[in-house]
Amino acid sequence: MTCHLALTMADAVADFLADPATAPLIAPERRQHLAYGPTGIALLHIERAAVGLGPWQRAHDWLAVAARRSFTSGPDSHSFYGAPALAHALTCAADHLPGAYQRAQETLDRQMAADVRCRLDAAHSRIDAGRLPELAEFDTIRGLAGYGAYFLRHDPTGADVRAILDYCVRLTEPATHEGEALPGWWTLSGPSGRPDDRFPGGHANSGMAHGIGGVLALLALAARRGITVDGHREALRTILAWLDRWQEDTANGLAWPYWITRDELRTGRLAASEPRRPSWCYGPAGLARAQQLAALALGDTDRQLEAERALVAALTDPAQLKATTDNGLCHGFAGLAHVAARTADDAHVSTAGQLRAVIPALLTAVCPPGTDPEAAVSALIQDEEVGPGFLDGAAGIALALLAPATGTPPCTAWDACLLIA
Repeated sequence: MTCHLALTMADAVADFLADPATAPLIAPERRQHLAYGPTGIALLHIERAAVGLGPWQRAHDWLAVAARRSFTSGPDSHSFYGAPALAHALTCAADHLPGAYQRAQETLDRQMAADVRCRLDAAHSRIDAGRLPELAEFDTIRGLAGYGAYFLRHDPTGADVRAILDYCVRLTEPATHEGEALPGWWTLSGPSGRPDDRFPGGHANSGMAHGIGGVLALLALAARRGITVDGHREALRTILAWLDRWQEDTANGLAWPYWITRDELRTGRLAASEPRRPSWCYGPAGLARAQQLAALALGDTDRQLEAERALVAALTDPAQLKATTDNGLCHGFAGLAHVAARTADDAHVSTAGQLRAVIPALLTAVCPPGTDPEAAVSALIQDEEVGPGFLDGAAGIALALLAPATGTPPCTAWDACLLIA
């Protein structure tokens, strides 16, 4: 019943967002955002069309709306904004429609390759000069890990993938700033990427969205495909050793901090904190998946089991679940269900069943018994803080419900942009 209700809700979202002409208006400034705009909604219709749940015309219509005007490229674009966002959606469709969107894809790929070269040149120059990076240099949402996610799926044997992996390896080399030894991904900003008085001396970000978790996942996914560069496995082990250093063995399983501050680094102790939500972007869901992928790439069964058990513990911990207050893909219950399903697909035989067992409760949190799917979806889409989009909104929730509710992995690579597959 839970799975049926979740699928009914996903159907309702797709129907509400069937036609761009009748769907809620998307603000012009959000048109190029994968997180909020028409490309993210197109991903929902692309996946549904690929598995036979809806017509391709809906996907075409949303892609047409997205591409009605030119897309930003160059330094003002990133994996979730501008040309790369459109490229991701087009590739997901073209994988199932040979020959479709070919000219547009070729144009976007040339531009993205040029952008990657510029970003890599700047990153290597920064390292050569002994400066610390900004989050936007390397992270999943805005940085080179996100570009790596695209090229790893679209052109895995190409030069761009290897160049990005070489950079990721170099990023893990230790840095020295003002005489103090730091990990190579230490930034002088706060987690927002801007100067922050709450983070004197900066921080080391652990997250999948904006931290070293995304780099770990990219290196692991590439290694699992047999694509490695010099120092690749050592880089994986460096990141894992850092996470091991700061992990907490709590009564409810292993947990990793969202970030490490300069004071924590100097004292070697984590500051006390309240339980935090176990989301994809930050926390045990994303990091457990990244560590599972790294363990699989390294053939480390003990670490694999540890990561999978940590995810089970996080998704059954009342305190962490209480801190989860929405249903979105990024940091809500639907996203947790999707990460659990993806992790279960690769899990050890002894933990796969435990992971699948947590999914019904997560689906129930999204769709409680008695939910009127159409009324719930209407309220969701009209909520200004949620809206129809991909990362936090209705389209992402509907996408995230499909795999855990059906027990079948995604047919398209829509979640490749999250570096969980």
